[in-house]
Amino acid sequence: MERRTIGAGALAMGAVGLGCMPMSWAYSGSRQRGDESLRTVHRALDLGSTLLDTADMYGPFTNELLLGRVLKERRAEAFVSTKVGLLVGEQHIVANGRPGYVKRACDASLRRLQTDVIDLYQLHRADPEVPVEETWGAMAELVRAGKVRALGLCAVGARGGRRSGVGLYDGTLRQLQRVQQVFPVAAVEAELSVWSPEALQALLPWCRARGVGFLAAMPLGNGFLTGTLTPGEGFEPDDLRARHPRFTAEMMAANQPIVAGLRRIARRHGEHVTPAQVALAWVLAQGRHVIALPGTKQERWAVENAAAGDLRLTEEDLAEASRLPAAQGSWE
Repeated sequence: MERRTIGAGALAMGAVGLGCMPMSWAYSGSRQRGDESLRTVHRALDLGSTLLDTADMYGPFTNELLLGRVLKERRAEAFVSTKVGLLVGEQHIVANGRPGYVKRACDASLRRLQTDVIDLYQLHRADPEVPVEETWGAMAELVRAGKVRALGLCAVGARGGRRSGVGLYDGTLRQLQRVQQVFPVAAVEAELSVWSPEALQALLPWCRARGVGFLAAMPLGNGFLTGTLTPGEGFEPDDLRARHPRFTAEMMAANQPIVAGLRRIARRHGEHVTPAQVALAWVLAQGRHVIALPGTKQERWAVENAAAGDLRLTEEDLAEASRLPAAQGSWE
């Protein structure tokens, strides 16, 4: 697979990574199987999908423990990204950016991941009660201590802003300007796909101008852009899509033209090319500093996603993708 580098430290990884969250969190709990997830991680590494993206809150904690079983054997082959800053309660999630907590959380993540160093340590969410500079300063101390190689920030967008996309990431950009004064930002993780392209307006250019990597989360639109979901089929209660305004039966049906457009493009590249691969190739075409992070817990999808790294879309393809209808959601 093509390898790309991000950040001033020229951190290298495969162009298509592996989002590990679905293995332990947010998607169909009844279908989460540890053995299958382990095979998926191993297969992804075999194919060059070296960026493994996790967080301490996924599970919570179980996702890092699962990856630790793989890293114990194959640490040298992987680029490990995990996150800090969110605590999971019974019915709620709260931010914690206190410096002491950040340092304890990092040590705990290192133990669970069975590694001596985290390649990319990301601030999941800023704590509104703690100046972000203090949180970031504690993370920078972890770099100086040799426990972390580089720092990243997860972008926050306001749901209401999706109606127009204007100013969606203004808050994140302000945070980035502040933390950049404390310690260099190596990467920003944010949603980017053909049905959620808002990051193209300001966030992606900010990263490009500063040599900051962009980790494209949800590049397959929570699975919708694969074309494998049936409108009205429903989701398990613990699946985040059960409460997502774009995954009602009505909205899934209304957004089918987006998948149809991806299929048209795919057919031009061969009968075995899928809409998902076109969606991922579109993300990768947005810049050499972009890494696609599709999430999956199944080996077959990890194989399909990795193959998208070899798909090169033409200018005609990209132009057609840019003309696809805007996604509709029940908030609109």
